[in-house]
Amino acid sequence: MDNTNAIQKCKGTKDLTPEYMKQFRFIEDTFRDCCRRWGYEEVRTPTLEYLNLFTAAGTLTPGQLGKVYSFLDWDGWSGERVVLRPDGTIPIARYYIESGSEKPARLFYVSNVFRFGTTGTETREIWQCGAELIGAGSVNADAELVFMALEILKSLGLKDISLRLSHAGLIRSILSRLDISQEEKTRLLDRVLDGDIQALVDAKPELARIITPILGAKGKSSGFLKNVLVLLSHDFPELQQTLRDFTDLADTLDNLGVAYEINIVSGRGFEYYTGLIFEFWSGDNSIARGGRYDALISLLGGKNIPASGFAMGIDRVMQFTGDNTARQPTVIGIIVKPLPVTGSLKEAFIAIEALHTAGFAAELALTDSESIKTGTKWLLKTSETGWRFSLNDLNSGDCYEVATISEVITKLKA
Repeated sequence: MDNTNAIQKCKGTKDLTPEYMKQFRFIEDTFRDCCRRWGYEEVRTPTLEYLNLFTAAGTLTPGQLGKVYSFLDWDGWSGERVVLRPDGTIPIARYYIESGSEKPARLFYVSNVFRFGTTGTETREIWQCGAELIGAGSVNADAELVFMALEILKSLGLKDISLRLSHAGLIRSILSRLDISQEEKTRLLDRVLDGDIQALVDAKPELARIITPILGAKGKSSGFLKNVLVLLSHDFPELQQTLRDFTDLADTLDNLGVAYEINIVSGRGFEYYTGLIFEFWSGDNSIARGGRYDALISLLGGKNIPASGFAMGIDRVMQFTGDNTARQPTVIGIIVKPLPVTGSLKEAFIAIEALHTAGFAAELALTDSESIKTGTKWLLKTSETGWRFSLNDLNSGDCYEVATISEVITKLKA
């Protein structure tokens, strides 16, 4: 059959075939399953958003804004310029503000975003899975997102996974010393996070002695960050707490046996990142990335509320997964609460991993005052002395002191 004159699909788009959709649904359902196990709830935002949502106070860089699909809503109700959403996180932040909530929220989404490239051959419609943790600014929250993303990738069967850590806050503090416009700082931030350290040295030659060895170095342990802390202690005292938090996260990952590489200038991405940036790779391919964006909620008109999250492109992940069948999601059943003592957080993460592997739903309690969700049956506490765990039946009030996580799982199955 000759289809020479048939209408073709738009450049940069593709039809999702039945074979493709089988793999798509496997990734989507595995992602949803893992998110729900950690206590995240699904939301979906509109495909159309007002353009000013993405221009507000520099939420997206000029380069990224140049790739959005924007048009006037002539026949709509507003007459304003609207866009096909180019990003998944910013609409979630807008939703959180509009909901009127000030409580911590664990949210996730599966949605498409739209950006056009410079050659016309790039993919314009990109499907993403993303998770956002709003209202928690602790090291525990950062560790949860890193560990959850790693669990999802492992559940998808990905091998040869590596983790890279960077920190936008360090670059921003250095840029704050420059007497240039905010627009110039934004452009310079993008160049530095692309790895162009010389651009920053040229802008502030007197800081070259400090900047070059720190931004050009790479490390694979918390000891590297402790050395950075010493080097910056005199010239950048305002960074001390930021670096301590970064070091605490690295210590937690060290204790959990999660390998990583620290590369301060490997955080190319969205303008709204303010702190930790983490990125998972499979070989030479970036497959998931995220970080802390504590200023985004206030930039969009909300209160000063910390937040962080991550996203993964379904197309990219699909390159490393085989033909799998989808799995049904589960509901939350267990809250794991670490005590505020050394080693307790490590025990909690190990317990959650074991519970998930055994087929149970479990999530981490981030605060002492965190409310227990309806339908949650068990509260598992890590113990400081004696028995390692305290297993509490929230329905009957019974409490069991248990020595190992294996015994906890046996008790739950019974």
